[in-house]
Amino acid sequence: MVQNKKSDPNYKVIAENRRARFDYAIDDDIECGVILEGSEVKSMRIGGTNIAESYAAVEHNELWLVNSYIAPYEGAKTFKHEVRRRRKLLVSKKELSNLWNATQRKGMTLVPIVMYFNHKGFAKIKLGVAKGKQNHDKRATEAKRDWSRQKARLMKDHG
Repeated sequence: MVQNKKSDPNYKVIAENRRARFDYAIDDDIECGVILEGSEVKSMRIGGTNIAESYAAVEHNELWLVNSYIAPYEGAKTFKHEVRRRRKLLVSKKELSNLWNATQRKGMTLVPIVMYFNHKGFAKIKLGVAKGKQNHDKRATEAKRDWSRQKARLMKDHG
């Protein structure tokens, strides 16, 4: 088994929700499988995916990815997929129960953080159990980030 994901030639990040860590305080994360059609997989391999506006929801004892965008694949002649359809996510019953309980708490939601192909070539998505940040929390996060950059610059100059 490959130890380092970055060195594995099959591991490939497809889409990343960079705003998720800024807009939400992420408590926990979980890896889920995604049920896709053939043209969706081919489109994802060439990089036509966006998960920035999407979210996950537990409905009727199933986990769904809502409002994710996968660009249409030009090579698909007859079986073209819908670009913003709901996609089913695969988790165990225990994980699904834990996610449902987490989302029942006030203000908690399931946010996609990153979508990728794992070392076996399967499409996976990492969901975060998150709570929305208020504006003052976002400013504090940005101030910490700026201070760490400034500190690194000072250490580089005077180090």
